[in-house]
Amino acid sequence: MDLHILDHRLRVISISKNGLVHFTHPLIKLIFLRNRTRCKFFSLTETPENYTVVLDEEGFKELQPSEHLKIESSIWLPLNVVSNGNSSSSSQAVGVTKIAKSVIAPLAQQHVSVFMLSTYQTDFILVREKDLAVVITTLEEEFNIYKEVGGESVPMHCQDVSNGLQKNGKEAIHPTVHPVLIPQNQFCVMSLDPDTLPSIATTLIDVLFYSSSPKEDAQSSPNQDMDCIKFFSFSLIDGYISLVMDTEAQRQFPADLLFTSSSGELWRMVRIGGQPLGFDECGIVAQISQPLADSDISAYYISTFSFDHALVPEEDIVSVTDMLQHQRKEQATS
Repeated sequence: MDLHILDHRLRVISISKNGLVHFTHPLIKLIFLRNRTRCKFFSLTETPENYTVVLDEEGFKELQPSEHLKIESSIWLPLNVVSNGNSSSSSQAVGVTKIAKSVIAPLAQQHVSVFMLSTYQTDFILVREKDLAVVITTLEEEFNIYKEVGGESVPMHCQDVSNGLQKNGKEAIHPTVHPVLIPQNQFCVMSLDPDTLPSIATTLIDVLFYSSSPKEDAQSSPNQDMDCIKFFSFSLIDGYISLVMDTEAQRQFPADLLFTSSSGELWRMVRIGGQPLGFDECGIVAQISQPLADSDISAYYISTFSFDHALVPEEDIVSVTDMLQHQRKEQATS
């Protein structure tokens, strides 16, 4: 298999809910006016707490400093696993599950923090630029590693990014097993032909910027079960669009423009974290993706500024819930 370091340098930022009004113009430009911006990597995810924006340096220039903007200080690089010449895998399981053992777990063991962004098309593993040498050293036995430069894929080796930097030799640590929430929403993972994006512009603007969940104002404590959760994710990356929304939001869009896999499956969410997770803790993605991989359960995984979110097939939610509860009981008694 091949691992590609994509030609993007990314920033991860948060926009407060009450500050969104100050950013609607640049966000609309980034979503709809591709010919007026040089941004090639853009993702916007709404959660109950805030909006998370992941975008390249060209897109970042569009956002003006503001008290409503929080910026994670690191530069992040997106990695993508390519199997048999394309980003799909022959494994029956899809999403983060197929890279849990080959990428996610080894990086966690080497104390490399990752930020995940699953889309309809593929899975992006974001790592800090400063960790690239450790990433390459850790994964070069398993993968042929390439760095994309100006549209060309250039083979990469550890000596290309450091002077003999070795793997992190620290004793393995056991990450905190964070609480999880299982909201009742059913979710869809969908795509859209970019040429038809103007056809849904009014609906997309309304869903992203003007709609609000009736439960949002009276939302329960983060440590209590949620009946439903406000979650909507839009990505436009290298010309490909991905959307993650619940079935209530989906009904607002024209059915003939959005498309999903042939099985049209529905997904349930596992929300990870009782308090904001931060960016430095390692192994959060691994503690969810590893047991799913062991059971060959597909999962999309979307990290945000405050919490992480895994989407699993609806038919697997009971077994996933039991699995995660067992994992937490083991941690509590160990």
